Amino acid sequence: MKVKSGDFVMPGDVLGVSEQFLPDKWTYDDGGYIKASVLGTVDISSSNKKISIIPSSGNPAVLSVGDSVYGEITDVRGQRAMINVQKMKGTDRRLALPYMAAIHISQVKKGYLEKLTDAFRIGDVIEAKVSKIMGDNLDLNTADKENGVIKAICTRCRAYMVTTDRKDELYCEVCDRKERRKVSLNYDCKK
Repeated sequence: MKVKSGDFVMPGDVLGVSEQFLPDKWTYDDGGYIKASVLGTVDISSSNKKISIIPSSGNPAVLSVGDSVYGEITDVRGQRAMINVQKMKGTDRRLALPYMAAIHISQVKKGYLEKLTDAFRIGDVIEAKVSKIMGDNLDLNTADKENGVIKAICTRCRAYMVTTDRKDELYCEVCDRKERRKVSLNYDCKK
């Protein structure tokens, strides 16, 4: 695709290749192809060979390392939990890209964690910090006390769970079940 300054593009549109341009604002490198991350107009700087996008409406939120995000656990397997990132903490703006993220078992909490299912379950809503960004994929960390599960549902009856007096333990008032999680200080349903 041959694009020029002033062309209108949509997220995911190929703007060129990495041998041709360096990605700048609102663009990213996806396997050697430079793509648009927002709806807007192409701006090519011929002096430094950078290509960027001028957003057509309010700037969406772009994540950086250290930002806090909210997301939903979509899968928990072995050493890694997969998260669909929903929102950046502290802003109402939508995210520039639909981010998918992962948390490795070593990044869940300080100290040893035997099983990842003792920290997260599918459907849990978590708060986490961005530790690495690779295109539209993120690595997250929940080792801080304010990070972790902020809303959990019982694996048996799917009711919302409340905290107990014990650290990292949640209780289902509907089916009288206790489950372990990496509970955030900001947990939504406190007893």
